[in-house]
Amino acid sequence: MRLELSRLNRRFGGFHALDDVSLSIAPGEFLALLGPSGSGKTTLLRILAGLDYPDSGSVSRDGADFLSIPARERRIGLVFQHYALFRHLTVIENIAFGLRVRKWRLRPSRVEIRARVDRLLRRVQLEGLGSRYPSQLSGGQRQRVALARALAVEPDLLLLDEPFGALDALVRVTLRRWLRELHEELALTTVFVTHDQEEALELADRVAVMNNGRIEQVGSPEVIYQQPATPFVCEFIGKVNRFTVRRSGAGFGAGGWLPDGDPWQGRFDAAAAYVRPEQLKLGVPLALPAWEARLRHIYLAGSVAHLDLYVASIDQTLEADIASEDLSRLGLQAGMELRVAPRSAVLFPQDGAGATVNQERWIWHARSPVPA
Repeated sequence: MRLELSRLNRRFGGFHALDDVSLSIAPGEFLALLGPSGSGKTTLLRILAGLDYPDSGSVSRDGADFLSIPARERRIGLVFQHYALFRHLTVIENIAFGLRVRKWRLRPSRVEIRARVDRLLRRVQLEGLGSRYPSQLSGGQRQRVALARALAVEPDLLLLDEPFGALDALVRVTLRRWLRELHEELALTTVFVTHDQEEALELADRVAVMNNGRIEQVGSPEVIYQQPATPFVCEFIGKVNRFTVRRSGAGFGAGGWLPDGDPWQGRFDAAAAYVRPEQLKLGVPLALPAWEARLRHIYLAGSVAHLDLYVASIDQTLEADIASEDLSRLGLQAGMELRVAPRSAVLFPQDGAGATVNQERWIWHARSPVPA
């Protein structure tokens, strides 16, 4: 089942929830809709589920009009953040609900329903809990029941609206990996709404980053992280250092750092540069352009050490990430002076008014090796 979303628009009064959204969803794909609150991702999911309709635009499934199909006939499984389980029904009755409310001509027999529910209980690892009520389950178990209920109707499309948002961190990690395995086992087409970038990058085949009702970028998790298309994607996905570079002779510079080259051939005088903390390297030789930085603080976070570095030449504090085990090897201590420089950066030129020009993005990599 291939879905093609074309130029969808949806307004709520003066608020533009979806603004000319186009997107293709391939059969068997796990697609994450990622963005902050109010970016339009849940509105888009509700349109796919048949719970809302766009003001304009179209959605087709294998070339046929998808929006004209009633919600109950779209073969969709829908899972919400807060489970939406029936408190007065047992686990078995909750999972079977979507089958039992079908028209009698389409409804499986009681024996078939019970057999399907038993298979799902094994698949979601809830054997022996079928007679319990939702109040007798943990949050992770209730979410598995909600997933089993969505899968009971054998959907062509599984829609998940921040399904792990109400769970604690450890349960969330366990369940999302289990969900990915289930997706592959059943060959589902899955659309997953989240504001958690780690979830999106870990689970999805592709990520659609949304902001203010528009899709900023669609791509694999690696491309989204390493080659962000807009400043918003740079800043929303992961941590990043941002600073300004200005024209210096034939190229650009910021303090003592001079990225080689000028892809814009003199058309811009300044650019916003973005550098990931793990791409900011320490101990740069004197022969290479770099910043003189003072190591202000070291924050240990398990296997990673976060370093706060003050660079006087650009009057900014930057963050560098290294493996915790490298702290003693490099002899790093607060108060040290270090030479640091980016291994790579993403630069967006700025026009005369200071606005970034996204279409002119420059992904820069150091030509000369910079040691770790």
